[in-house]
Amino acid sequence: MTKKSGRFLALLAAGMVSWVLLPLLTADQQDIPTPAKVDFATDTSEKTAVIVTCHGMIDEGLADSIKRRGDEAITMGADYLILEVQTYGGRVDSADEISKYLVQELPEDIHTVAYVNTEAISAGAMISVSCKDIIMRENTTIGCSAPIIMGSSEMGEAERKKSESFVASTFSRAAQANGYPEALLKAMVSHDLEIWQVKNIQNEKMEYFEKEYLPNDPNAYDLAGKKLVVKEGELLTLTDQKAKKYGVARAIVNDIEGMIEFLEKRDGVTISKDIIRLETIWSEEMVRFLTSPVVVSILVLGIMLGIYVEFNTPGLGLPSLLAVVCLVILVGSRYLIGMANWIEIALLVIGFLLLMVEIFVIPGFGVAGFAGIVCIVGGLLAMWVKNAPDEIPWPNGAEAWSIFTDGLFGMAIGFLLFVVVAAILAKYMDRMPLLRRFVLKSAVTGKQTTISQTFEPQQQIVLEVGQTGEVVSALRPAGKVRFGSSVVDVVADGAFVEKGSRVEILEVHGNHVVVTEVNENA
Repeated sequence: MTKKSGRFLALLAAGMVSWVLLPLLTADQQDIPTPAKVDFATDTSEKTAVIVTCHGMIDEGLADSIKRRGDEAITMGADYLILEVQTYGGRVDSADEISKYLVQELPEDIHTVAYVNTEAISAGAMISVSCKDIIMRENTTIGCSAPIIMGSSEMGEAERKKSESFVASTFSRAAQANGYPEALLKAMVSHDLEIWQVKNIQNEKMEYFEKEYLPNDPNAYDLAGKKLVVKEGELLTLTDQKAKKYGVARAIVNDIEGMIEFLEKRDGVTISKDIIRLETIWSEEMVRFLTSPVVVSILVLGIMLGIYVEFNTPGLGLPSLLAVVCLVILVGSRYLIGMANWIEIALLVIGFLLLMVEIFVIPGFGVAGFAGIVCIVGGLLAMWVKNAPDEIPWPNGAEAWSIFTDGLFGMAIGFLLFVVVAAILAKYMDRMPLLRRFVLKSAVTGKQTTISQTFEPQQQIVLEVGQTGEVVSALRPAGKVRFGSSVVDVVADGAFVEKGSRVEILEVHGNHVVVTEVNENA
């Protein structure tokens, strides 16, 4: 029998016993068990503690990093896996991934401890309660885990209930696994609960109940002395003192050394003073940085700006390179966190190739350019939905919609920045010393335009439809043509045009000049 199957059978047996005993207990009774202890009676050797940091925004990159470092700690022979928590929260799906790893995937003989160093708010609280022990540093806080949607002013009632139900189930799972008061943990998620503290006369312990599940047996509970702990309409956030009082925190300490001393005294062990500390590595931090909303907005700006400038300066190449680099960084970072699959990457590549064909092969803007933009936008949007290649990339559930709207928000910001920057470049680019060499200066009036030479900005020439000139560098299809005494950049309409051929202007769209070869024998 494998370890997983053995664990499953143990959980199944525990569930059957609970089902049999359930009628004997008061509904939803919130008894606080004795703080979890590790049985080291048969092993008196020095124990190993490994600290894994959990700092900053909770996101996909941090979730992958914590699982990697947790596995590394196991290979190092860790007896205590200590999560140093210092966060205001982040993505609920990433926190749930970490929670499942701590509760379900780690070996049972690994004792997990959440050391709250400053604060464990929102998703940070979800991760903390997933550890077997919570130990808080003095003057720290934990709680306030109601789900929110980035960029949304207010959740609808149905949407809020749906999101809260998922988060509350995660807290309930952790409470049942690690012996925390379930009712209090649920009050960190929903502000609709009213929680009461009632003393159990039989065991002299304080227990916590939701209002509708308050006990009514005066022989078992001190009903007259019950105390309101959480009012309806409030979200529970606990200081270190209250967390200890209510059985959420096992201990309050001054520092990591104090935490180690507490664990040694409580568990009757000796922990090695050479505590191993595993931080995130530079590549993980880089991926987290590249997948942040701000950087996503900048990358989207770079993609769109590169395409825009390339359309207006045919044959230059540098803007296209900028767009490709930004696209590769955006797609690569999403792929590394498992959000982009090969179909979405292929869609982006096809879209970009269609745009390149539109820019360099087909004059003007038509079906290929439009199809390319649709493919790129579709591929980018699909990368904010976690799906298998054979699944339609459509958000399923409140959390998936939250992830999708976060991505959409970042892309929208990037698009707005592009509109502003494009407007500035259209008006002032020819006046910027560094950039004016890359763009043809134009003032369009009807069918003619005034264009300065790319290598002699002071000289100007008026171009109009029907005007002819001589090719001075082969058009592939972009190249240069001499009109009178000036040379300008153009795009050929059709096939390759050799140097020395005569061409005629077909269209003039600002800086975009389209020509066709003149058949001199006709």
